[in-house]
Formats: sequence, structure tokens, C-alpha cells
Amino acid sequence: MKTYKAYAKVNIFLKITGKCKQYHEIISRFMKLENLYDTLSFVPKEQVDAKANAFTILGDFSCTTEQNTIYKAYFALKNATQSQKLEQLMQTYAIQVEKNIPAFAGLGGGSSDAATYLKMCNEVLHLNLSLNELAMIGLEVGADVPFFIYGYNSANVSGIGEVVEEFQEELLEIETYTPKIEISTPKVYGIYREDFYNPIDGFQTQKLKEIPSKDALKLMSPAEANDLFEPALRAYKELKNHYKAGYHFSGSGSSFFRIKPEKEQKYG
Repeated sequence: MKTYKAYAKVNIFLKITGKCKQYHEIISRFMKLENLYDTLSFVPKEQVDAKANAFTILGDFSCTTEQNTIYKAYFALKNATQSQKLEQLMQTYAIQVEKNIPAFAGLGGGSSDAATYLKMCNEVLHLNLSLNELAMIGLEVGADVPFFIYGYNSANVSGIGEVVEEFQEELLEIETYTPKIEISTPKVYGIYREDFYNPIDGFQTQKLKEIPSKDALKLMSPAEANDLFEPALRAYKELKNHYKAGYHFSGSGSSFFRIKPEKEQKYG
């Protein structure tokens, strides 16, 4: 069976623009990491130790099947399409995932897996859903899922994650490192809302939408680029021990990233 890649992302910048009920509205530049991805494939259940009728995910996960974003994506897709073919598919096939993207890391691994699963089902079962339709289904699973549905190299993401606008620029060669700290995104956002809430205005938002990622990283400190950096440091004091000069912070963490030094980059 065909293998599909679920790419990681970094947030070049992430700024809060306001509140919508319990959610925060953002403007963020998401950039795909071409060298970091999980792989997903369908495996016939008779080839693996899997129950015939149970939804089965094979892979190294730190959560239960019910908590897994792929499982949530399956139910969101089933509710949206009422597809019997989808149920039959998951009764006869397991979904195998080779995890390379660290969890709880701000790199979008769970969201990317969910988006890739939705696209796999759409392709294999000929559901003929548009990317916009898949993105709306994916939004029920997580705010970052639509970006991965569209598959852009770089995009401005706004609202609560549902507005994804491609940003035309060269894909940067980015390196990441992820401390072994499991970060709770709701906890970080809670601290931001209580002690750091300072949304940017429409003028600042528009300027950010137009700045190339390379310039943003050059001109902004980690705290200026990411409104969640200081709340994350407050919530997880050990993060300070892992920060290195020249690195930025992705999402609510715990991953740090930078553009790979030119002497280490591959050309041609």
C-alpha cells in the first residue's frame, strides 16, 4: 500500500489578535518542515495482530486510541459523509503510523497526522471532497489541521486556524530541537489570557502578513515573535535551561528552531 507523509510545521511568528468565546484568534506564519515527517499507511488487518471490527492504529503513541487525532478525524469524517465505505475500510485495514515528530512539541504532529488521514481516505475511497470541505472537517479535530489539509509550504493562518492563505516564499532549511518537556497548550494559553493578554491591532497584523519569514526571524526576538513564549516559560520554568541564543519558539512549545547555518545547508 502507498505510504503518505505527514509533515511537521513551525510557527515563524504567532501573535494573538483577539478572543472568540473560549478560543484565541491568531495571526501566525506556518512553515512546513520538509525534513521532519511521520508516515502513514493502510495495512490489511490479516497481516497484523488487529481485531477485525475495531478501529486500529499501529504506532508509538503516548495516548489512547480514543484520544488520538486520527481516531477523532475518522469520526469527524464519518459524521460528515455517513460513508459506509469508510466504515468498511477501517474494519478491514489498520492505520499504521511511523512517528518521527515529537508529541506536545509545537510542531503540529497530531494535526498533521489527522489531516493526512483525511486526505488518504478521500483519495482511497473516492469521496470527492474538496480541500475546503476537508479543512472544515479537520477543524473539528484541531485548529491547526486545515493548514496541513491545504499542503502549502508557507501560509498565513488566522481566525482560530480556519483561515489559511498561502504565502509565496522559498521554503527555509530549518533545524529544530525539542526538550523532553510535555507542554499543555491550554495551560499556556490560560496563563497568556490571565497575565499577558495584549492583542495586536489590524495594522500590525497586516504588516506581519506581508513580511518574509527570513526577515521576521531576523528582526524579532523569540518573545516578540511568539506571544506564547513568555507564558510557556512561566508555566514550565525548566524551559529556560534549554533556550539557546539564535533560536525561536514554535507554537506553545516545547520545540525551538532556527534557520540552519549556511555552511550546513545542502545545495543543488
